[in-house]
Amino acid sequence: MVSSLANRVALVTGAGRGIGRTVALELAKRGAAVLVNDNTTDDSLSAAGEVVEMIKSRGGQATVAPADISKYGEAETLIRTALNLYGKLDILVNNAGIVRFNIIMMMKEEEWDSVIETNLKGTWNCSKFAVKAMMRNRYGRIINMSSISGIIGQAANSNYSASKAGLIGFTKALAREVGSRQITVNAVAPGYIDIGVSHQFPPEIIAELLSKIPMGRPGDAEDVANAVAFLASEEAGYITGQVLSIDGGLAML
Repeated sequence: MVSSLANRVALVTGAGRGIGRTVALELAKRGAAVLVNDNTTDDSLSAAGEVVEMIKSRGGQATVAPADISKYGEAETLIRTALNLYGKLDILVNNAGIVRFNIIMMMKEEEWDSVIETNLKGTWNCSKFAVKAMMRNRYGRIINMSSISGIIGQAANSNYSASKAGLIGFTKALAREVGSRQITVNAVAPGYIDIGVSHQFPPEIIAELLSKIPMGRPGDAEDVANAVAFLASEEAGYITGQVLSIDGGLAML
């Protein structure tokens, strides 16, 4: 039986493309009203608009919610937008993230800073303001998009691995802070998913990853979206502070 999210309001960051897009569609399919966030560039807004139209064409409820979540003020405005439109925010999926590959000797300061600011600080920004609203309602589901890179590390990707490892620590700390208010905080850690950010991996890294996956195939965005939808559901109400690897067994090696 598919868990229902009827009468729930969800915000998915970085939802114009890749995993975030599929997560937004899945939450809407299960009945949630979804704010589809992406950056404020024309391409990002167009992609977010396409997701909203897809949801509406299937009878769902959705709104484009542009913001650069790495910026504190824009994240605050984003959460306020959700509250102004729907009166509450039940589910926050901190999915937005970027990759800047380079070995540490060649990595520029901007490559480090931009990844940390988007992937880690952006999650902190959105969670900070979302938690205030969730605490008032004594209900909430926060799902953070980590990665197996944050569990096992990845060469030429120290910035990304550090940001995703940071999200795991953040998830556990926040879960302890807000659990008494019936707010759960969990993370998912995808492995090689054949969509979105994974396409930015160099070919040699993709080949190495595939050779180490016990299930012998990459994952797809639906694998991640189904896990996120479960963690966002009533049925997952006693699960918090956990990291769910969605990787075909890759991270256990």
